[in-house]
Amino acid sequence: MAGGDAQHDDGRGTGPIVIWFRRDLRLHDHPALTAALAAGRLVAPLFVFDEALLRGRWPAPNRVWFMRESVRALGEGLRERGGGLAIRVGQPEVVVAEFAAEVGASTVYVTRDYAPYARGRDRRVAAALAGRGIGFAAKRGLLVHEPEGIVSAEGQGYTVFSPYRRCWELRRPRAVLPAPGTIPTPPRLRVGTPPALDALGPTAPTAREIPEPGEAAARSRLDAWVADGLADYDEARDQLADDGTSRLSQDLHWGLLSPVEVLARAGGGGAGRATFRSELCWRDFYTQILFHHPRVTREPFNAAYARLDWRNDPDHLTAWREGRTGYPIVDAAMRQMVTLGWMHNRARMITASFLTKHLLTHYAVGEEHFMAHLTDGDLAANNGGWQWAASVGTDAQPYFRIFNPTLQGQRHDPAGDYVRRWLPELARVPTRYIHEPWTMPEEVQREVGCVIGADYPAPIVEHAEARRLALDVFKRAADVGRE
Repeated sequence: MAGGDAQHDDGRGTGPIVIWFRRDLRLHDHPALTAALAAGRLVAPLFVFDEALLRGRWPAPNRVWFMRESVRALGEGLRERGGGLAIRVGQPEVVVAEFAAEVGASTVYVTRDYAPYARGRDRRVAAALAGRGIGFAAKRGLLVHEPEGIVSAEGQGYTVFSPYRRCWELRRPRAVLPAPGTIPTPPRLRVGTPPALDALGPTAPTAREIPEPGEAAARSRLDAWVADGLADYDEARDQLADDGTSRLSQDLHWGLLSPVEVLARAGGGGAGRATFRSELCWRDFYTQILFHHPRVTREPFNAAYARLDWRNDPDHLTAWREGRTGYPIVDAAMRQMVTLGWMHNRARMITASFLTKHLLTHYAVGEEHFMAHLTDGDLAANNGGWQWAASVGTDAQPYFRIFNPTLQGQRHDPAGDYVRRWLPELARVPTRYIHEPWTMPEEVQREVGCVIGADYPAPIVEHAEARRLALDVFKRAADVGRE
């Protein structure tokens, strides 16, 4: 396995094979599970609640709750097929090795992960297993194409999306694998007393509305999306009020759906299907950036902006977090995230641009806030998106891309329905003023019950001035970076 990933002993021996589930909480199109069953062995499924999952660098009640309930659903699916799911709590390098020895396993199969923590964890687990004479094999399944599979003529990973996409589209995906009918489990599997799942993580998500967890629910969402939303995706995806997105992001993050199967379901002609396939490509692209350049979790990809003069005003940050910036499209999006544990992709770009360009607040602060709330919070995609918005990442577009929040609102929420849903204080504001309510005459403000400065805040910054300041700060940083 390239890139320093751990792998040894691809299934040799005669003992059972442990399937250690992580971000692959499904039975359909699961290469590691399929390979284990093809080897003619008994299969011992395992999930480990690691402290890094529950209370790591990016703790998130919504994400942990969704993951835990999806683990519960996975266990039910395994039992329906004659198997079962052992659940353990603790450090994987200890727990996985002990469990594998307990069931007499000859090897452990996993779905390969690419984040820095995951790769280090797997190296430690592989070493612990090797010390007991047990193998460790990482299979594909998290992405459409592996990071090493799409490289430049020089053998390097791509850092610009367009050439990466051209290669990605030319490479044939692997075949989609069926879910197994039965899963034979060792009779002497000593699961012991499983921990009470309700005690692991939050009893409920912080978001009031969250998708149903589990593979079956995710597959129902995929079916509905392919039938009713996919064909119009190119036109509907940026309309905030209508929400023409797939809403499959949390399912892909936790592996309730296979990206290869989703790609296959999105095949065929039409602009909607092509545009959606491009979004799957973006997901692979940002993951391979993280794989080849793990430093992006701690610093900007573009080193020229490592010492950019961020203002980091705490009052501005609080207003942004609480949806009180005075720019309705920004505030509506921030409140949507708190309520749903999810934010529309166009809204993510608008809010990220506003924080980093209008407020000159470090992108990592926004990255952390998103990860604290998003059920679909994915390290690679979230980091890539924030660095893109801040113009410090791999994007070839220069730093002067600064979204005008008023124009973004008028373009992507022309009737103001999205704003009115999430900002009830603006419910009666006429459409002509909905994206710039501070321009309402005072008598109109009183008439509609939305007095600026009392019922809804005035803008905390003025767009033209904020844009001018951001251009100056970024230009100075770019000039210094070229010296």
